Amino acid sequence: MEGLNLISTFAEFKELKNIDRPTMMSVLEDIFRTQLAKMYGETATFDIIINIDKGDFEIWRNRVVVDVVDDPTQQISLEDVQKIDDSYKVGEDFTEEIKLASFGRRGILNLRQNLSSRIMDLEKANLYNKYRDKIGDIIVGEVYQVWKKEVLVMDEDNNGLMLPKTEQIPSDYFRKGDTVKAVVDNVEMKNNNPYITLSRTSTVFLERLFEQEVPEIFDGLITIKKVVRIPGERAKVAVESYDERIDPVGACVGIKGSRIHGIVRELRNENIDIINWTNNTELLIRRALSPAKVDSMKFDEENKKINVFLKQADVSLAIGKGGSNIKLAGMLAGYEIDIYREMDQENAAQEEEEDDVLLKDFNDEIEEWVIEALQSIGCDTAKSVLALPVDEIVKRADLEEETVMEVQRILRSEFEE
Repeated sequence: MEGLNLISTFAEFKELKNIDRPTMMSVLEDIFRTQLAKMYGETATFDIIINIDKGDFEIWRNRVVVDVVDDPTQQISLEDVQKIDDSYKVGEDFTEEIKLASFGRRGILNLRQNLSSRIMDLEKANLYNKYRDKIGDIIVGEVYQVWKKEVLVMDEDNNGLMLPKTEQIPSDYFRKGDTVKAVVDNVEMKNNNPYITLSRTSTVFLERLFEQEVPEIFDGLITIKKVVRIPGERAKVAVESYDERIDPVGACVGIKGSRIHGIVRELRNENIDIINWTNNTELLIRRALSPAKVDSMKFDEENKKINVFLKQADVSLAIGKGGSNIKLAGMLAGYEIDIYREMDQENAAQEEEEDDVLLKDFNDEIEEWVIEALQSIGCDTAKSVLALPVDEIVKRADLEEETVMEVQRILRSEFEE
């Protein structure tokens, strides 16, 4: 029975398609030699013949025929040999086949356990090497188990891959049996086991989706210069074409949005802005802040900051929902962007027509230093303060959140009356 178990394990080892023949032969021979050394001594010599195709093997022990045995691991007496075959003479080599049964129950069990262990180690090493070469590639798998902090995804070969909660788009929701698409983000060994991490929030994932949907990117006619994203909310993709005949933005969007729609659906309706890349930082920021129209900019290279001045109507467009547009524009250009409202005669007249009120008129309800702090960021009137999100004012004017909320409450009550 033990012999059959060993043969079945050998057959299992033989069926591993991803293990090359020399490695397979070397591992099997090493396992047998280790066990033989335990049984017959370290200096005993053997010929091991392994038939990979049939899934079996032969073991032959080699000893020299002598009158008196000094080293039983390498010698055999003439008297013992003649009991087997009387044609041998002193000095000749005697070769004897070692049957599997001679290993004994414990020996066969050790062989089987060692072989199974080596099979497992090779499978782990192959899985690690396979996915180490796939880092940055998209894979499609099936959700096998959903936990609170991660999802277990099975690939086409039933290997387990992990999609942590931190690498999922906030609106992702998976159930067992769902098909999931993600990019291989990291491959490492944990407790001698390969741990493959997937990601759907990586910018690389968005790049690979564009490569799949836009043939010109896959063929190298259009280059993705930079990708920034807030997963599930918004992303900006800067593209460039070296062929003047190709419109990179139009090619990425497709006819009636046919190409971009598939990507947006995969990313749970994440808004994607595609812009033409340029090495001109000012022009890049203007494009990134679209649809807002920028009046002027002031660069602070030392602190990597840019003050952007816009008309009142463009402020909210430039900032975007939850500040996403301005944040991504800054990430794309590599600068921190501050938005300032630029007043001109036309705006002043419009503000007057809309019965806007100067901040200084509220000095009986709002402390003078708070008004000065708001004026320092371009907020001279009540409506200009109300037009900005609380967190934006807190950051730029260096005020407490409670203070800003109270100021906006006072200003809002003026217009409600």
